[in-house]
Amino acid sequence: MSSQPDLSVNVAGALRLANPVMAASGTWGYGDEYGDIVDVQKLGAVICKGTTLEPRNGNPQPRIVEVTGGVLNSVGLQNIGVDALIGEKAPLWATWKVPVLVNIAGNTIEEYAQVAGRLEGVAGVSGIEVNISCPNVSKGGMHFGTDPSAASEVTAAVKGATSLPVMVKLSPNVTDITAIAQAVEKAGADAVSLINTVGGMAIDIKQRKPVLGNITGGLSGPAIKPIALLMVYRVAGCVNIPVIGCGGITSAADALEFIMAGATAIQVGTASLTDPRATLAVIDGLTEYLSTRGIRSIGELRGAARR
Repeated sequence: MSSQPDLSVNVAGALRLANPVMAASGTWGYGDEYGDIVDVQKLGAVICKGTTLEPRNGNPQPRIVEVTGGVLNSVGLQNIGVDALIGEKAPLWATWKVPVLVNIAGNTIEEYAQVAGRLEGVAGVSGIEVNISCPNVSKGGMHFGTDPSAASEVTAAVKGATSLPVMVKLSPNVTDITAIAQAVEKAGADAVSLINTVGGMAIDIKQRKPVLGNITGGLSGPAIKPIALLMVYRVAGCVNIPVIGCGGITSAADALEFIMAGATAIQVGTASLTDPRATLAVIDGLTEYLSTRGIRSIGELRGAARR
């Protein structure tokens, strides 16, 4: 019997994952919420929900609405704050073999650096994903992700505050995402993840007002997959650090498209809201694809559509 194909990948510096499937920030909470349904240890990595220096209540309700081909969300970075995360969540992560990355956000560059600094040396924290692309907050967030100079400053500040691997999450709501990617690479980012949600809204025609309490939100799900795939393809061609693809991935076939476009790993987000085991289905599908074709390593497929 032939051996199982090698799904392991290196992302964000020396951080090695058993497979390229990561649970995307915001859709998996802190990871423990899925414990009774999914074997978390089978994942490549878990990225916890966006974390800030102080706790946040988030945006007014309603915060989420289904739309054609996806979901609009406007949660607004509701979270328990970095100190509570360190005291309440990290001890559990320290018992896991699957690495956990903390998605961080802030209103200012200093806040990003402070959050990153608090996470330095915390058992259970394997890396940081810098959220400079959230469209659902009034301060910080996407502001830093739409300007190459600001994106570079945030990245440099975070890198200066931690020795952890740093991945920067990029926004699609820009004119040229490659310029942002190159700026954060130059500032020291170990990897980039893309894309975050696409700005959008929905209107209740009976009440004649926006559906979301925050008026606008971020569109995720299958509707944004072609946009995400194109941006991953472009960014993978202009940087020399790992690219993590996300946006509308619901199956192994979707994941393979991103990998063939040049992604080293992928994130599954909205699909987990409708099927909590979506991440595991993607892993199984990747294994089957490689096995039936006699492909020894997932790395052989990276960038295959670029040749």
